[in-house]
Amino acid sequence: MMRHLLCMLRHTRQRPAEIPPMRVGFLLADRFTLSAFAGFVDVLRLAADEGDRSRPLGCTWTVLGTPGQPIRASCGIELMPQQPLASPEAFDYVVMVGGLLHGGQRLGRGVQAFLTQAARVGVPLVGVCTGSFVLARAGLLDGHVACVSWFHREEFAAAFPALHVVSNRQYVIDRDRITCAGGTSVVHLAAELVERHRGRVDAAKALRILITREQTPSRALQPEPVVTRPASDHVVQQAMLRLEQSVTEPEAIASVAASMGIGTRQLERRFQADLGLSPREFKRHLRFARARWLLENTDLSVTAVGLDCGFGDCSQFSRAFSRHFGARPTALRKARQRTG
Repeated sequence: MMRHLLCMLRHTRQRPAEIPPMRVGFLLADRFTLSAFAGFVDVLRLAADEGDRSRPLGCTWTVLGTPGQPIRASCGIELMPQQPLASPEAFDYVVMVGGLLHGGQRLGRGVQAFLTQAARVGVPLVGVCTGSFVLARAGLLDGHVACVSWFHREEFAAAFPALHVVSNRQYVIDRDRITCAGGTSVVHLAAELVERHRGRVDAAKALRILITREQTPSRALQPEPVVTRPASDHVVQQAMLRLEQSVTEPEAIASVAASMGIGTRQLERRFQADLGLSPREFKRHLRFARARWLLENTDLSVTAVGLDCGFGDCSQFSRAFSRHFGARPTALRKARQRTG
């Protein structure tokens, strides 16, 4: 009897090496986000082996595409596919890594068909960074909740008005569709998936080696962007997030207050007490900070930046920007190009 019990214990307490490996296939859009891809892969790499020996034992990762045709990241680095687009059922997850939206997201030949086939055979699809746009465009997020970055929420909502999109969470696991805002949240999503397949020990080990904090749950709020001031009042924090998501709308403060079940005056008092400025002033600073970031980090025209940030036309934007920063948008962009 004792021998039988010990035998059962040995079989039920599997060592990590005896657990089937977690198999992940990656699809990369042209001008894909290298950090999102690398963050996901590094979690798999560190969870797959002892220390950082990097042997693909507990996890495997494969870049899929057309052999011999490199895929360019948004930073200019090129990556060569390892395997052709075949047999999606060979993977536990298929991860679509998106890239720059401006100019359109170009996909390699057969990528969309491969995604459709993967969904048909029941392989969970993961959209990281702007990969959610790719899945949505292919009709693969219908009936699912999509998570995108606060920075791209309005673009997603405009392109796919019938879909339910959130940007107040780092990632969303909705049955066999998983979407992630991007940035460092990709690392925490990968760790959660590793934990589900390999266990908490492997996931925690990967995060420790990456020198990041312990696993962040999907319900955690996206970190406030650099244009956001720190706030201690929870109501103010939530209102700030909502204002960030509606930065191009002409007037959203009253609706934000109503959606939170408080009056506009109460919201204004809490903003003043916590931040020393009104919600309207905060939104104004937010619009200008976003405009400056777009001028310095994208190739959008000055007119497009102004419209993206809620200004009526280029001249109105240029005048307001000059009053706020003491320099015209074109001058700031030229200065950035000279120093870049």
